[in-house]
Order: sequence, then C-alpha cells, then structure tokens
Amino acid sequence: MAYDPKTDGAVRDPATQKMPRPKDAATLILVRRDRGSPEMLMGQRHAGHSFMPNKFVFPGGRLERSDYSAPAAAELRADVQARLSIGCESKRARALALAAIRETFEETGLALGRPFDQRAIKRRGEWGRFLATGLAPSLDVLEFIARAITPPYRPKRFDARFFMADAHHLTGADLDALAGSGELLILRWVTTKDAAHLDLPHITQFIVGEIEARLTMPDIPRPVPVTRYKNGKSVIEHLPV
Repeated sequence: MAYDPKTDGAVRDPATQKMPRPKDAATLILVRRDRGSPEMLMGQRHAGHSFMPNKFVFPGGRLERSDYSAPAAAELRADVQARLSIGCESKRARALALAAIRETFEETGLALGRPFDQRAIKRRGEWGRFLATGLAPSLDVLEFIARAITPPYRPKRFDARFFMADAHHLTGADLDALAGSGELLILRWVTTKDAAHLDLPHITQFIVGEIEARLTMPDIPRPVPVTRYKNGKSVIEHLPV
C-alpha cells in the first residue's frame, strides 16, 4: 500500500484491493467567540493512524448503531433536517447529527446538551458516558454546513457530514479544560487564520474556508457543498439553501 502526501494518507492499489464502500461519519465544528476573533476547536491525529496521520482535524468519527436510538433534549430544526435528509433517510440523518455530538464528547470531553430526565432511557450503548452527565444532546443548535465523500483511491473511505455549533451552547463547560479519549493528541482553539499554518487535510482546508465565509457573512444564506469524485475528478455540488 503506497502513501501519497498529496492525498493525506495511504492510496489503494486498484490491482490488488477492492474499492471500499464509504462508511457514514459525522464531524462537529465548535466555535467560541469569547476571546476576540472566533475560534474553532481542532485536534491533531496520532502518527500511527492510517487515515490522515498527524493531520489537524475537527472532532468526529463513525456512525454507531446506538446513535439511531439515542435520546435528544431537542430535535433538529426543520430546515436542517430537510437538507440533511437529501439522499439520506430521515432516521439516519438524525443519527448522524447525534454521532457528531457523541464523537466530539468522546474526543474532547465537551458535551453539547441540556439537562434531561434519565429515567426513561433504557439503552445507552456508546452514549453511556455522555448520558451519565445528566445531559441529552441538543440537536436544535446544529448547522449542517458540508458533506464530503472520500475519494475512491483511498483504502479507507467515509461519507462525512460536517456540522457547526456555537460553543456557548455547551452546558456548564470549561472551554479550556479539554479531556477527551486521547485519539486527538493535541486539542487547540484556533482562528481560521491560525488554521492556515497547521498541517490540514485538503478537505479540512476546504471546510475551514466554508466556516470563514459563514462567520464573516452570517446573514447571507449559504448552500451546503457536497464534495465527491465523479469520472476520476473531484467535483463540488450544492444542496439548496
């Protein structure tokens, strides 16, 4: 298996390896605004990872079965649910939003949620630690800002949805006390200008540009970009506003 720095990791050998089907994944960009310029939470992946080693990325990960049944303190807004459900059944759309919040909690210790009556919860699965805080996820504060499908020449592929939320929705959180799972070795709040000096995957560079546009022009509605490969070329499509 070869490694190509231009593609941020290992490259699949088409002669010996089958093209893997993309796995559903979700990412959450938390933005804080209490220290001047808006800052995003990013972390550096371990050097041993086969997917994007050493790169700075946003917290996130794969969709899990328990994401389909996890409770929520508040559901997705109708407009977000509608865009997220384009090419995706509504139950899976909701589960992806939940996965973004769960993975962020696991990797950073920050819980995007509100107090919730835990007595009615029977199945916890990967949500055990999150729900033990007495909170349930707040889906209504999420913005769906992008979708990206890993190119077919990669041995690991993901169909990732990117969400954004303001950090002031983090209930009782100390934004400087970050304590995640250790999957991201360095956790750091950075401005979009700071991010330009980090080692970022190509798709993360694109997402940072989308975030900057949304932060500088918050009153202008933006379509959701979808990056994928067609006929051997990278293309960007847009979901309606």
